[in-house]
Amino acid sequence: MRVLQVAAEVFPLVKTGGLADVLGALPQALATCGADVQLLLPGFPAVGDALGGARTVARLGPLFGAARVDLLHGRLQGLDTPAYVIDAPYLYRRDGNPYLGPDGHDWPDNLQRFALLGWAAAHLAAGELDPDWHPDIVHAHDWHAALACAYLAMHPTTPAGSVFTVHNLAYQGLFPLGDFALLGLSHRLLWPHGIEFHRQVSFMKAGLLYADRITTVSPTYAREIATPEFGCGLDGVLRDRGSDVRGILNGVDREVWNPATDPWIAARYDATSLGGKAYCKAALQREFGLEARADAPLLGVVSRLTSQKGLDLLLGALPALLARGGQLAVQGTGDDALEQAFRRAAEQHPRQVALHIGYDEPRAHRLVAGADIIVVPSRFEPCGLTQMYGLRYGTLPLVRRVGGLADTVVDADPVALAEDRATGFVFDAAHPSALEAALARAIALYREPAQWQRVVRRAMAQQFTWDAAARQYLALYDEALRARRETPRKAGAR
Repeated sequence: MRVLQVAAEVFPLVKTGGLADVLGALPQALATCGADVQLLLPGFPAVGDALGGARTVARLGPLFGAARVDLLHGRLQGLDTPAYVIDAPYLYRRDGNPYLGPDGHDWPDNLQRFALLGWAAAHLAAGELDPDWHPDIVHAHDWHAALACAYLAMHPTTPAGSVFTVHNLAYQGLFPLGDFALLGLSHRLLWPHGIEFHRQVSFMKAGLLYADRITTVSPTYAREIATPEFGCGLDGVLRDRGSDVRGILNGVDREVWNPATDPWIAARYDATSLGGKAYCKAALQREFGLEARADAPLLGVVSRLTSQKGLDLLLGALPALLARGGQLAVQGTGDDALEQAFRRAAEQHPRQVALHIGYDEPRAHRLVAGADIIVVPSRFEPCGLTQMYGLRYGTLPLVRRVGGLADTVVDADPVALAEDRATGFVFDAAHPSALEAALARAIALYREPAQWQRVVRRAMAQQFTWDAAARQYLALYDEALRARRETPRKAGAR
């Protein structure tokens, strides 16, 4: 099966979140299972610079405001994955964040930049761009690529099926209604049962309506987004799609995240020999300027600092953590108010709280390896990879019972402890007191070294692999192709 993976990010070239990690691992896992996989990416500087053996597949001319648009093909260095790259310097050759300008606001032409990504995917699938290759399945990831599904709907004779993955429903790709004309789509799509959403154009809605099958990145999140609480106004659309919506849990790249081989951590270790983890903790305390105390439970956070991630809940529970002798190391960037709040906490408690503003991949590995507990108190969490990295490194997750967090962490309650199933700590209410109670349980268990080590080893035994996810995706691709053949597309409608 020929599969085109369409996205805006791929690790390690362009990363703002977990989407990049997925695209860095899933294509290789699919290829291992026998699929013929290609990527389609915008020509951001890091992507274009990493494309080895590039050849021009198609000269597309002026499109979406760019005077020159070419489609290149080659291999991305360091990924061993063949890729198509859209070379449109006017739209993509910009420094910094792929979505935001230097002022921290969305690039004003994001509609054109990511419409081009979807347009190229659909025309490649139609066999119009590369005579040597075209996909059986277009797999579009998140709102940036969602318009591929609408453009495919404009090609009723195109045999390719489509799968759309929602990585985070809260980010929907909303644009002024007046800009719809820039997309070159039929106006039959611009109505409340199409891609219009509260007098805006919604790329996310395009994916939800026009993909043959929809996935989210965990089974629980698939159920949650069909409810008003988590549906971000699109729950009705998702309920209408019914069984077309599936949850496939993300995996962990076991080569990148492996404490036995990780080149970025202070000492290697595994579940049978945990001594290196103590060295990692001492090194992390030195790096972050925390008091060098082996007996202090050290909590880590690697996250965007936003309300979604529930970091305000952690701030509310921080006094209780410090009173119990705990420490906190935070790496992240995001809302100014949260950054300032963590900065003040670090200034007031310099030997117990430390903050690094920004994202640094090697430091993230060191933080996950050196902490005792990794905290992910999200208000909603489609999948979450940080808690899975914690499990892999024997750093017990403390999470809220939502989305993929609920699917991956078994709470250390008395029954789970007795049955040797516990892998972390789970709380329910999005309130500092609930987080504080979970922290108290975690620290109490930390004070029992034999029991703690038992849970650590159970956590490290968890298997969240991309091989398992890839097999589920391949089965879904077959299903999407059958649905495509049985129900011919009609432009402008499902």
